[in-house]
Amino acid sequence: MGFGSYDESEQENPDTDDIDDNDGVSVHEHTHEGEVSFESDASQDELLDKLGEIKENEDDDD
Repeated sequence: MGFGSYDESEQENPDTDDIDDNDGVSVHEHTHEGEVSFESDASQDELLDKLGEIKENEDDDD
């Protein structure tokens, strides 16, 4: 038993008249320009030490 029937001629010659070229997705629709900033109580040395720890852990995982 089949899962359904279809007209093979429709599969061979798809009707593209109903396709609107403007129905595509715009990749720039949600593009945002701006800045990101944050404040931290950690000093630059503390942040660099933490970065070093993260990189060491990544090397250990490989």
